[in-house]
Amino acid sequence: MKGVVLAGGLGTRLHPLTKITNKHLLPVYDEPMIYYPIKALVEAGIEDIMIVCGGNHAGEFLRLLGNGREFGLKHLNYTYQEKEGGIAEALGLCEHFVDGDKVVVFLGDNIIGESLVDAVREFEKQDSGARILLKEVEDPRDYGVARFDEEGNIVEIIEKPKDPPSNYAVVGIYMYDSEVFDIIKTLKPSARGELEITDVNNAYLRKGKLKYSILQGFWADAGASIEAYYQTIRVVREFKLKQKAQQQGQKKEDEQS
Repeated sequence: MKGVVLAGGLGTRLHPLTKITNKHLLPVYDEPMIYYPIKALVEAGIEDIMIVCGGNHAGEFLRLLGNGREFGLKHLNYTYQEKEGGIAEALGLCEHFVDGDKVVVFLGDNIIGESLVDAVREFEKQDSGARILLKEVEDPRDYGVARFDEEGNIVEIIEKPKDPPSNYAVVGIYMYDSEVFDIIKTLKPSARGELEITDVNNAYLRKGKLKYSILQGFWADAGASIEAYYQTIRVVREFKLKQKAQQQGQKKEDEQS
């Protein structure tokens, strides 16, 4: 199984911070933002990873990440997105890299406080199709939102609805079989001129091949706005300090036993 981290885009919602670097290279507490998706993929057992970068700071990814040894990888793959054409277009650049395999796609500004291991294992059990992650949020209007039938099956994903049919937002982590690239080739640009990942997910849904997992831990879309970015830093700091305290407590218990 392959992994793809999408880190292109100009990051205009984080201006003026992104005038000096790509948003995915900005710090989130004690690490660059891009570290979080890479580490999440590696923890889930995915070690063949491609970074899709873009903009004027693409070379900084290579300087920061190198060949991936810091993450225990033998190498990292890179490709360049020349313009902002949407998540689906960026994923389409990875067709030769994925080479018929399954792929886990991670938006580079999304950070989660939960392991991907269980969701990836469930996806591995699927013969084909796709799997998405959903997170219950207070106000899902800025995201893709799932509409369910009475039996809890997703019947539609609606992008940024004014009147959301549920509070379950689609997290920026997607799992696809190789059919995703054929689907991307059939897409037409949306009103904002991009190839939308929601259209990809709905295409799988129409085929009856879209499954989902519920994310229980925190989810942060760090690139959504300046306020979201700083809120992410606060949440990640609190999460890591709590983890550290738990680990220290466990260590003391082990030493005393």
